[in-house]
Amino acid sequence: MIKIVLIDDDPISIFVTEKLISRNVFEPFKVFSFSSAAAALKDIYAIRPDYLFLDINMPEMNGWDFLEKFQPTKKNPEIYILSSSIDETDITRAGKYEKVNNYLTKPLIKQYIKLIFSRKGNN
Repeated sequence: MIKIVLIDDDPISIFVTEKLISRNVFEPFKVFSFSSAAAALKDIYAIRPDYLFLDINMPEMNGWDFLEKFQPTKKNPEIYILSSSIDETDITRAGKYEKVNNYLTKPLIKQYIKLIFSRKGNN
């Protein structure tokens, strides 16, 4: 089973991403949604996700703070920054994290989901 973690303080973004995943991933999967990066950090080690979609601009703990604190143990998830920011500074900063696979702008589109999940033969 594919485990997917969504971390975003915007419930509409979470809803849209979950819908896109449910319509375009054809292998069994489970989505774990968090509106707080701090809450996700507490549970993520037990979940051991295959994929992680992370918003940058959130209250309390932002996506950059999360990336600094998150140290995957045995299994490294594919991490995708999912942000409404098109600021080149954010895009460049995301590229400096070895564990970040890509920077995607909101709203997430079907082609991104198909591309991400087809690489492991899930489509």
